[in-house]
Order: sequence, then structure tokens, then C-alpha cells
Amino acid sequence: MNDIQLKHYNALYQQHINALHRQGKAASTIDVYSRAVRRITEFFDRCPDTLTIDHLKTYFTSLVHSHSWGTVKVDRNGLQFFYKHVLNRKWIWVDIVKPPQKKVLPDILTQSEIEHIINSTRELRYQTFILTAYSMGLRLGETLELKVGDIDGKRMKVHVRLGKGQKDRFVTLPNITLIALRYFWKTHRHSHFIFPRGRTPAEQRSAELTMDRSGLQKSFKAIIKSCNIHKNITPHSLRHCYGAHLTQSNLHLRSIQTEMGHACPKTTALYTQLTDEVHQNGQEIINALMDKLDIKLDGEV
Repeated sequence: MNDIQLKHYNALYQQHINALHRQGKAASTIDVYSRAVRRITEFFDRCPDTLTIDHLKTYFTSLVHSHSWGTVKVDRNGLQFFYKHVLNRKWIWVDIVKPPQKKVLPDILTQSEIEHIINSTRELRYQTFILTAYSMGLRLGETLELKVGDIDGKRMKVHVRLGKGQKDRFVTLPNITLIALRYFWKTHRHSHFIFPRGRTPAEQRSAELTMDRSGLQKSFKAIIKSCNIHKNITPHSLRHCYGAHLTQSNLHLRSIQTEMGHACPKTTALYTQLTDEVHQNGQEIINALMDKLDIKLDGEV
């Protein structure tokens, strides 16, 4: 695109962002819907308001072969929103057939492997992050966004705010995790964040943002490699491990669903080969499970 076209595109893109905010879309939706407009613009190197039905067919044919079905759906929804609320045009529907669904089970770490990962991690912030995400079954973003006020040491609960689906929930706070969170927080004493951005305590204490998401993912990948673990493991895998380990501990399906914030029991069923025994005391089971970890925090004597 030349300078004039680029200026026109930037104006359209900003209109798209404004419309998404006016419609009350979540930050994650704004991110992926705006990415759809950026991606198709870069694909053709032309303003999205000049695209024809043939352009759209070519784009989605390429996308189906190069990206997941979830990305294809999100891009179509994002572009449909762009057509309706920015271009004021009727969406030119492109028929896309969903490929056969692959049922792939995630790789799961044993508790011994998780213990090894945490104890082999050199930086306390990463040690604490891994333990926190695993021991409460939190998503990556939910862990990073934890605030000091979300930790209720008296009730032994953590308030997870605006998780998936923009829903709050309370999760059980294991004793070992409370100890680790307090130990780490005392190194930086940020007024709000549990996981502030920065490498030194001084940087963390004055940080205005939480730890960088992509930087953490890269560091986690390096940690897994250094531990000589060859499974396909990401930070989100810690959440799957939590669900699987609670299932192995015979915690009832409904309790696991509540702890993990699943809207549908079918999602929780990924972890289930439950025994007939129903345990009511979830906190006792969770603490018994986490107490098996022999964790040595960095710098601890």
C-alpha cells in the first residue's frame, strides 16, 4: 500500500477498534477480531474495504490450511463484525466446511515431574508462577492478573476475577501456595500485583504492568527443555495436570468443575475416570495432593 492507502487503512482500523469497544466486547475479543483485520490486510497488502468475494475465498482457503479451525472461525467473525459496524455492508458469506474434529488428549506431567520443574527453576518469580498456576488450576492470564487483595488467607480462597467468559470464581488456596505467594511477594512488596513486571525487586516494586505473557511462555519453554522433559508442555498444561491429578485423587467431578470454572461438565470430563467414591471435602483433598510436593523456593534455607 502507498501512503494514502495506508492512512485510509489506519483510519478504518481505528474505527474497528472503537466499534468493538462500543459493543462492549471483552479485551480478548478485541484482540482477536482486530488481528483478523490486520492479517487479511497484510495477506493482500491492500485495504480491506477493497476486497472482493474472490479475495475472501482465497484468504480463507489459505487460512484453513495454515491455521486451526478456531482461528478460522474467529477471523470470519472478526471480519463479519468489520463489514457490519465499520463498512456498513452486508457480509459476503464464504462457505467453510469444518474439518473432522481431532480428539487429541493433552500431555500430562506427573507430580514428580512438576516438583522437578519447580525445584530446577532458578528464578523465584517463575517458581512461584508455576506452583500457583498448577496448584489452583489457573489459566496463564488468570495467574498473571492476581492481585494482593485477591488472596484470602483466612478463608484459604483466591478470588479469580473475570476469567474465561468474563466470570469470577473462587478457588481453593492450598497451604503450600499461600506460603510461596507470601515468600515471593515479600521480595518486591508491590502494592497491587502478585507478579509485577521486572527482573529486580526495585523494578517490580514500581511496575505498572504484570509479567510479560510472551516472555513467560518463552522462559517456561526453556525451563521444560532444561529439565529434559520431551512432552508437549505449555503453561496451560499445568491446568490440565491439576484437573488430571484431582481426578486421580478421586475428587468428585462437580467439585473439579467448580474449582476449574468449567461452564459445561463435558469439559471437565476430559479428566474423568472417577471411582464410585464421592469425596465432599475438596479443600482437604487439594491440600493433601499439594502437600506431596517437596518444594524448595529459590534462596530458601
